[in-house]
Amino acid sequence: MFADCYTSSDTMDLNLLSNPIFSDYFNFHHSYGELVGEDGNIRPHWETFFHSYAQVGDEEMSNRNNDTMRLLKENGVTYNIYGDPNGMNRPWKLDNIPFLISGEEWTTIESGLKQRAQLLNLILEDIYGERKIIKKGILPLDLIYNHAGFLRPCNGIKQPGKHRLILYAADIAKSTEGKLWVVNDRTQAPSGSGYALENRTTMTRVIPELFNGLKVRHLSPYFSALRNALNEIAPQKNLNPRIVILTPGSKNETYFEHSYLSSYLGFTLVQGNDLIVKDNFVWLKTMGGLERVDVILRRVDDIYCDPLELKSDSQLGIPGLLQCVRSGNVSIANPLGSSILENPGLMPFLQQISIYFLSEDLILPTIASWWCGQPAELQYVLDNIQTLVIKKIYRNPTGSSSIDGASLSASQLSACKEEIKANPSIYVGQEKVEISLSPSLIEGKILPQKVLFRSFLVSSKDEYVAMAGGLVRSSANAGNFNISSQTGGFSKDAWIISPEPGRVVSVLKESPEGAVETYNDMLPSHAAENLFWVGRYTERVLGNARFLRTVMQFLAEGNKLLNENNRQTERNLLEAFTRYSFTLPGFTGEKAEELFADPWKELKDILFNEKRSGGIMFNFLQFHKAIHEVRDHWSTDTWRVIRRMEEDLQNGVPLTHHGHLQMIHTLDNLITSTVAFIGLNRESISREQGWIMLDLGRKIEQSLLVISMLKTTMVKKFNDQVEYNLQQSVLMSNEGLVNYRYKYRRPLQNLLVIDLLLFDPNNPRSLTYQVVRLKDYLKNLPKNRGHQSTTEYERLIFEADSHLKLADKNELAAPDDKGYKNLEIFLSELYHLLSAIPGVISKAFFKHEMTPKSIIFR
Repeated sequence: MFADCYTSSDTMDLNLLSNPIFSDYFNFHHSYGELVGEDGNIRPHWETFFHSYAQVGDEEMSNRNNDTMRLLKENGVTYNIYGDPNGMNRPWKLDNIPFLISGEEWTTIESGLKQRAQLLNLILEDIYGERKIIKKGILPLDLIYNHAGFLRPCNGIKQPGKHRLILYAADIAKSTEGKLWVVNDRTQAPSGSGYALENRTTMTRVIPELFNGLKVRHLSPYFSALRNALNEIAPQKNLNPRIVILTPGSKNETYFEHSYLSSYLGFTLVQGNDLIVKDNFVWLKTMGGLERVDVILRRVDDIYCDPLELKSDSQLGIPGLLQCVRSGNVSIANPLGSSILENPGLMPFLQQISIYFLSEDLILPTIASWWCGQPAELQYVLDNIQTLVIKKIYRNPTGSSSIDGASLSASQLSACKEEIKANPSIYVGQEKVEISLSPSLIEGKILPQKVLFRSFLVSSKDEYVAMAGGLVRSSANAGNFNISSQTGGFSKDAWIISPEPGRVVSVLKESPEGAVETYNDMLPSHAAENLFWVGRYTERVLGNARFLRTVMQFLAEGNKLLNENNRQTERNLLEAFTRYSFTLPGFTGEKAEELFADPWKELKDILFNEKRSGGIMFNFLQFHKAIHEVRDHWSTDTWRVIRRMEEDLQNGVPLTHHGHLQMIHTLDNLITSTVAFIGLNRESISREQGWIMLDLGRKIEQSLLVISMLKTTMVKKFNDQVEYNLQQSVLMSNEGLVNYRYKYRRPLQNLLVIDLLLFDPNNPRSLTYQVVRLKDYLKNLPKNRGHQSTTEYERLIFEADSHLKLADKNELAAPDDKGYKNLEIFLSELYHLLSAIPGVISKAFFKHEMTPKSIIFR
């Protein structure tokens, strides 16, 4: 089939390429490709790679591909896609065939990118400084002043460090002729480096054999240089600055990366409402009060960062931030206003600007572009629009801003031209480069895919350090022009095939006298609140699931013995669960009798309906939301458990009306996974503020749940058999039946059940057990300086503890004519006290006032 492409010396290549997995690859052989050179021979680094691939074998590679998808899913690696109903937390896609770059080619790319970063840095300094290139007519004034990224309030602002531009990323494409082109410059808040690191980590774990015989450069020097660069720009030469990563929040498309880099680099992940400006400094709201911030690594677009001076309706920024930067009290990477460099209208002028600033030609040319603000260029774009890609000079925040002229109908073409002519200075026409093809593994076959390579650079003293690798995105459709993660393409790991240069970049500056500073009290208030609610929703999901399982089991077993006692127990359990879970009206409403006749439909709705307030799925989604808000706190094993919980609920919907056993099985799995989640965190989270808030939420919720269960099941008087059934159900729902039998060795009695669930200090599900630990947690929460008196939440827990200690068990267990009135009053008083604590904690720690603690320097 390929005999005419090779000489007799190509036997090895022929044997390799004749493998059936390549059978469809050469349908596209007319185009320049990464696999085979112009001479028809497989490139040396690809030859080495595919020999390793062949040794693994097709079947095993298919298995490894499944392992890759499973690992990424379990690790919670996601990319959110706006406007897609399935887009939120969409699993990340990784092709197991990397993108290989030879050492020789990388040398050209690296030098070209370093030059380009230096050039863009000089342009940024000039635009917000003397504006020489505008004054000399090298760069049109309209191109800058008409761009939304030009922020006039940033004029003249300088930060410490050699460079103004700290981070830079470039999208590079290779044409079918083998030429390299820079397609996009990313300077706003370049994303993708965290995904590149995750891709490499996954590849080394799942398919380490593919690295055999290839000297693949490491990615870690880039991240070491990043840490040093952020240290360098710290104000007032702080040797150990406090650095935070500013994220828009969990709904942002790359939120996984924000939390991933936070964990990897050891920086605190914050949102805008975690920070506050006071006295021209930026402060982080923490559990211990306000802590000063020195450097912000922002992942929020600059226009949203300061609603006081920039976009006034922004909910993502910090009012007064820009004035803090002007005052030299905080530094930001990248600085506000740097998005002006993402203007594709700059591309036609970069060569001339390079000559002006550097006296050099561009090493990496930019893709041919025509800015429509010039008459001749405007006419060229209008005449050749069907062969060009049309872009606005500023990016569309909600989707692609590129239009392929060839894809437009006649009417669309006419409308597009009119739009351009109406406001030509905001449009650019770009050459549509035919991008080269690279091997990808798709459904067990090697197919050619168009790829776009994003490389990352960071400032390092007098130069820039490039990541020896990067993020590669491939088009899911070989004929697709727009290659983007937003369009659902795959990602690839980028391998630079070259020996390490031997240069070591130190990770951190040395602290004075070797001191190591820790930030145990730096838990942001936003994180503390979400950890608190993770704890509460964990117990809510677990408590509701256990009680619902108990109810379902009794219904399934009780139906076999249709006697009056069982029917009475069923009614009481169903009513109790409705009140316990707040799934009202449920079995307490006007249609209660109808539901009692066939309760399974209602129970299924409570279990699976995500819009049913108080239901299992509803509470799980609240738990899931809180989990993602603080995703940097969870280990890899924890993410596996969370993913299993999701799958158990998604896959547990019964296919038939009589699927009660399947529903019980779903609850079994959910309970097991929830307990595993609790256990993993108990074993892995450091006993600092994060753990305290998490477990504090759990203990409060456990306390309220056990009170609610007793109040809904054991305060009314029934005959002995019904009371026995209810007591047994309560113990089963609280994992207490075995403990009861072991401790008391008697038949179930009201007094003993109350003793076990309310007063036993050794029972981890008892109310006394929770209150003792709540006292300890609340006593040790941070207090404002100078205010060491008893707090409101301490008063509440002390009062609840006193109620428990002074209670007479026999009086509580004694019935009167209307039931167990003493028990009901006692439980109501405890519920009132304990339910008030979360509001007091919220006011003290989650909703800071301007001066939550004294910030006087002594």
